[in-house]
Amino acid sequence: MAATIIDGKVLAAEVKAVAARDAAALKEQGISPKLVVFLVGENPASAVYVRGKAKDCAECGIDSIVETLPETTTEADLLARIVAMNADPTVHGILVQLPLPGHIEEKKVIEAIDPKKDVDGFTPVNIGRLQIGEDCFVPCTPAGALYMIQAAGVQLAGKDAVVVGRSNIVGKPMAMLLVAQSATVTVCHSKTQNLAAKCAAADVLIAAAGQEKLITANMVKPGAVVIDVGMNKNADGKLCGDVDFEPVSQVAGAITPVPGGVGLMTRAMLMANTIKAAQWVLQAQK
Repeated sequence: MAATIIDGKVLAAEVKAVAARDAAALKEQGISPKLVVFLVGENPASAVYVRGKAKDCAECGIDSIVETLPETTTEADLLARIVAMNADPTVHGILVQLPLPGHIEEKKVIEAIDPKKDVDGFTPVNIGRLQIGEDCFVPCTPAGALYMIQAAGVQLAGKDAVVVGRSNIVGKPMAMLLVAQSATVTVCHSKTQNLAAKCAAADVLIAAAGQEKLITANMVKPGAVVIDVGMNKNADGKLCGDVDFEPVSQVAGAITPVPGGVGLMTRAMLMANTIKAAQWVLQAQK
C-alpha cells in the first residue's frame, strides 16, 4: 500500500495563516514585523529563494526589505550593514542568504547577527539554547521537518529516529529537536558503516545528505515515516530529493515529496520565526 503523502503545501499554508493572524495582532499593538534579507552577489538560486521569501512576507503581512549587494562587497561593509540593522528597533529579523562570495567569511557574518534577530537560528547563541532546551530560534528546515512529522500524527517519544546528514543547518539541529521529543536518535554521515541497516531500523527517517536517490526502498522499515530534506537536480535538471521516491513510497507509511515538501515548510518557518522575534520585542516593552 502506498504511503500517505505529507503535503508541504497544505502545512506551509497552515503555518503562514497563523503568522498572518499574529502579524495583524502585533500591528494592532503598534509593532509592524519586519524582515531584512541580505543578498550578496549574483547566485541565481539565491535570487530565487530571496524572491520567494519576499512573497511569503507579503502574504503574511510582514514588511520585508531585500538589500541586494554586489559580488565585490567587502566583508567589513556587510558586517557594518548587519550591525546597523541590529541597532534598528524597527527591524525584527535579519537573514543573510547563503552561500556568500568566497572572500566573505560565513562564520563571522552569522556571528555578527543579534541572536534576538537571528530568524535563521544559525548563531552560536541560538544553537546553544536549542542544545539545552531553552526558548530560541530553531533553524527553519529542521523546525519544518518536525512540524511535518507531528502533522503525520507520529508520537516521537520512544521511537527510533535516524538522521542521515550532520550539517550545522539541518542534521545536527534536527537530531537535537528529536532528542527533545524523547526519540532515540542515530546520526549517520559519510563515514557511517552499514548505513542501510541503520536506516532500516528507523521508525522515523530524515534524509538530509544532499545526494540524489541515496535512500532506496531496501533501506526503509515498512510503515516508517520518511522526511526528505534533499534538494538536488537530476540528470534532466529536475528538482529531486535524497530519497528514491516511487519505490520508497510503496514501503513507507508516510513520506514527504520533493518538490512540495520540506522546502515549503522551511520558508513558512522563517515567517513564524520573524513573528516570534516581533513578539519578543512586544513582551520586552511590557
